[in-house]
Amino acid sequence: QYSPDSVAGADGELDPSVVTFPGCSCRRSSCAAPQCPCLSRGHSYSSSRLAEQQEQPFSRPVFECNSLCCCGEGCQNRLVQRGLRLRLQVFRTRSKGWGVRALQPIPRGTFVCEYAGEVLGFAEAQRRVQAQSPQEPNYIIAVREHLHDGRVMETFVDPTRIGNVGRFLNHSCEPNLFMVPVRVDSMVPKLALFAAADISAGEELSYDYSGRFHNLPEASREQKPVEEENSLRKPCYCGSRKCAAFLPWDSSLFSTP
Repeated sequence: QYSPDSVAGADGELDPSVVTFPGCSCRRSSCAAPQCPCLSRGHSYSSSRLAEQQEQPFSRPVFECNSLCCCGEGCQNRLVQRGLRLRLQVFRTRSKGWGVRALQPIPRGTFVCEYAGEVLGFAEAQRRVQAQSPQEPNYIIAVREHLHDGRVMETFVDPTRIGNVGRFLNHSCEPNLFMVPVRVDSMVPKLALFAAADISAGEELSYDYSGRFHNLPEASREQKPVEEENSLRKPCYCGSRKCAAFLPWDSSLFSTP
């Protein structure tokens, strides 16, 4: 089932459509920092693109203006919530199954698409992963955000049954997209993919499933699996010069309490 936005998972633990953030009281048509509280919470946009980040060890989250804000629909701090605006094509690759390519040039920093699906709690995400055979494709993504106080926020999205074009994006060890959590109405983020470089028409789109790209290596929970887990690893066919031979491995959803 195609859905442009993430939806509450079957476990009913998280509902991304519930509005819990207060709106800003900005009276102008487009908000400006530092007056707007939405813009002061994290990273922001510049001319409808993600602003360049200055040598940060982590990619920072973005807080967009929401449905309770007083600013207009044309506010520059509303980008990901408007959804997909580019011409993309799902196509059959030679060795990686389905993939996605651009049908138009995409400048660096441009929002491309969201990775949308069912938003799950940890228990349901773990149940679904463990119910899969090694031959089945795994679409569940685990995004971990490291907070300033040491806590880690986890978001699990599964587009296996309900999702959008983002589910067809392949991994690359040298990707041209990177993922940023973008919050609009609540703490449940939209997993937004932005262009990491200028992308040509016809070029396949990809991102690093591990989160290493635009983050310090230690931010990733990717691990070298123990011998008995090697059978669960899938080979990587990205073809890049830095190819790690296997897709990223995160054992947290396979471990038992």
